Amino acid sequence: MTLMDAARRGEILEEFSQVAEAEKVNVEKIMAGLRSGRIIIVRNVVRTGEIKPLGIGEGLRVKVNANVGSSPEVEDLEYEVEKAKTAVKYGADTVMDLSTGGDLDHIRRRILEEVKVPVGTVPIYQAGIEAVRKGKLLVDMTEDDMLKVIERHAKDGVDFMTIHAGITMEIVERLQTVGRVAGIVSRGGAFLASWILRHNRENPLYTNFDRILEIAREYDFAISLGDALRPGSIADSSDWFQLQELLTIKKLISLCWDAGVQVMVEGPGHVPLDEVEANVRIQKALCRGAPFYVLGPLVTDIAAGYDHIAGAIGGALAAIAGADFLCYVTPSEHLALPSIEDVKEGVVAARIAAHAADIVRLGEKARSLDLEISKARARLDWEAQHRLSVDPEKARRIRLKAEPKAGTCSMCGEYCVYKVLKRK
Repeated sequence: MTLMDAARRGEILEEFSQVAEAEKVNVEKIMAGLRSGRIIIVRNVVRTGEIKPLGIGEGLRVKVNANVGSSPEVEDLEYEVEKAKTAVKYGADTVMDLSTGGDLDHIRRRILEEVKVPVGTVPIYQAGIEAVRKGKLLVDMTEDDMLKVIERHAKDGVDFMTIHAGITMEIVERLQTVGRVAGIVSRGGAFLASWILRHNRENPLYTNFDRILEIAREYDFAISLGDALRPGSIADSSDWFQLQELLTIKKLISLCWDAGVQVMVEGPGHVPLDEVEANVRIQKALCRGAPFYVLGPLVTDIAAGYDHIAGAIGGALAAIAGADFLCYVTPSEHLALPSIEDVKEGVVAARIAAHAADIVRLGEKARSLDLEISKARARLDWEAQHRLSVDPEKARRIRLKAEPKAGTCSMCGEYCVYKVLKRK
């Protein structure tokens, strides 16, 4: 029995109560959201008791994900584990292991052991990479290879998996003639598009979706329907390819719900400011309120080195419009594998975006923190200001670096507004 099954039967499970307590809502709200598919709880049965179940969706706090993982050029297991720990330390609600270099099984299992938050993966990466390591071409991976990797990840305890089942043969064929500025920027999407073109057959994740649902039911992991056609340039935003994939995803969501499997939808990508709200509203309408998981979105293409800022701007807008889950973007986006410091900067930027949206979405429940820090500023309580900030270590370090006089900061000194008003 899955969590969705239990909610439909009216059974109050411990996971429901834990999420309700964490979100400060009635447990019936959580169960109603699970029944309708508007809320999911990410937690593989293998990790029951190891992690706190996490609620994502309508009426809940906006969550933040951090991507970590090796590459073919940088295969440092301990460094990736440390990045995952750093992400959690600075407030990431989930971590995704996107490793493509080194011992993929070992890296994933270590991250699952080391972090006590839900962990996600993209299984198609490993299926393709293992084909290459056997001396074949990436496109020589078989349908069975893909399904076996999904099952292996599930057995290891992965809590949610990106499944690119929405990219179809029709979309890939049209892309060969119509084209896009940035083409396909999803790695999983590129793997599958190449496979479709090589074999002249439909996407195996689409044709074998029933089998994927069976595995998901057995381990009760959440499916994250990947956006293989997300725009990688604002010039491609909201185009036919992006929306056609979303129409396919709409059908797959119904199959998930019919099977009692929890599902969320991944979204763009590069989207200009004036299209962010519309993108979210279209997804929510087509997908009947299923949780929306967005990468950024990045609102400009020119922010290399500062893409965490471009992503935070888009993320805040998207979350106000209804997006439920923000995937962080780091300063290394488009440039390099993120460092530990990049991971920290990305998490903090995404958390600021999520909290800014929660002020609008949740009202006083989220505003209370802002009120507390504002009161601390008014009474010049520096320790409270540091403690209540999104990054206490950095706030404290910046203030003390300038060696301020007691009770002030180096910006205003004796002309601090609160000191001036006290002397009146």
